[in-house]
Amino acid sequence: MTLTPVAPLPEHEVKVRAPGKVNLSLRVGPREPDGYHAVSTVFQAVSVFEEVVATPADDRVLTVSGPQAELVPTDGSNLALRAAALLADRAGIDDGVHLHVLKGVPVAGGMAGGSADAAAALVACDALWRTGLSRDDLLELAAELGSDVPFVLAGHTAVGSGRGHLLTPALSRGEFHWAFAVQDRGLSTAAVYQAFDELHGSAVVPDQEDDVPLMQALRAGDPRALGAALHNDLQMAALELDPGLAEPLAVAQDAGALGVVVSGSGPTVAALGRSRQHALVLAAAFTASGVADRVLTASGPVAGARVVSTTD
Repeated sequence: MTLTPVAPLPEHEVKVRAPGKVNLSLRVGPREPDGYHAVSTVFQAVSVFEEVVATPADDRVLTVSGPQAELVPTDGSNLALRAAALLADRAGIDDGVHLHVLKGVPVAGGMAGGSADAAAALVACDALWRTGLSRDDLLELAAELGSDVPFVLAGHTAVGSGRGHLLTPALSRGEFHWAFAVQDRGLSTAAVYQAFDELHGSAVVPDQEDDVPLMQALRAGDPRALGAALHNDLQMAALELDPGLAEPLAVAQDAGALGVVVSGSGPTVAALGRSRQHALVLAAAFTASGVADRVLTASGPVAGARVVSTTD
């Protein structure tokens, strides 16, 4: 009998899973002098995941697999590599790392896929290198990397202010079920904000009081009330840049979605179902009408970036 050689396991491997997000509400103020917009947003982490596996290496390198992997940069501009470099600098570590990203969150889809990679890389490298940094330390580093990274690190449901990076946990009861119409064509967040500025040059400073009905719906675990309260100030800007998004929005409404909204800066369209089964019905409607390149279903809220396995 011939035995097939088995590849040796890496001497140490850490696998981290981080969720994508949907903005249940996104209210955008005028552009600040630093170029950013003040926002008030309510995040929900959903069960569409990125996985990052960290193993020791001589240098810091990144590989990617999964849907749309070819669209992800693997050079120093990648947020996951930037996260590893930032953590190493903070902890005084010179070690290399090989990060492998398994894509699950749409690329440039308004669901924080790149931010999920960054959050996962922070957690994975922290565990791999045994830096001993606190969760607050990691959240501080996350805020340096991007507006959505702290939330993806924390997960669950939270209110974001400032650039979205200042988080207050929000009480949410029960589980909410979503169908997502995903487009292979991405939308640049910067371009969407630019279109927003052109449409709303006199935007007002966002007021969290506007989201009181939404917060009440979350506390009550009431999907119907939540669907009625979904809101996105960037939706018109996204539609201006990508008018085709009107089609999945209309399909979801016709299929009885409790609420439908462009996720973040788009172009992913999020439709809230009455139940897990109804989310599948919404997904089938997206597929049958041909208004999406891919369709996903998910539930939320879910936990933030966390270690799912280690090999010593």
